[in-house]
Amino acid sequence: MPNKKETSTKTKTTKPKKRVTNYYKIFFDDNESVNYMKSKLTPKEVAKYLKLYEKTHQKFYNKEFVQFLKKYDKYAQLIEIHDVSY
Repeated sequence: MPNKKETSTKTKTTKPKKRVTNYYKIFFDDNESVNYMKSKLTPKEVAKYLKLYEKTHQKFYNKEFVQFLKKYDKYAQLIEIHDVSY
């Protein structure tokens, strides 16, 4: 009887790509506040969604923009900056 080679099928387990957390400075909105935000979206994606946001909103508010981004990135978060005084 000839020797048969058994072939084992290995299944590759692909790990999902880790998306890097990016930090963005959001310039003055219509309330004249400066904030930062963090998101897993790339700068190109944020720019694309910013243009989409601007088409549907007449005024720009940082909090509303980050809420808008949460549709596309559940990790988007606004980072508010406050002065510290002693």
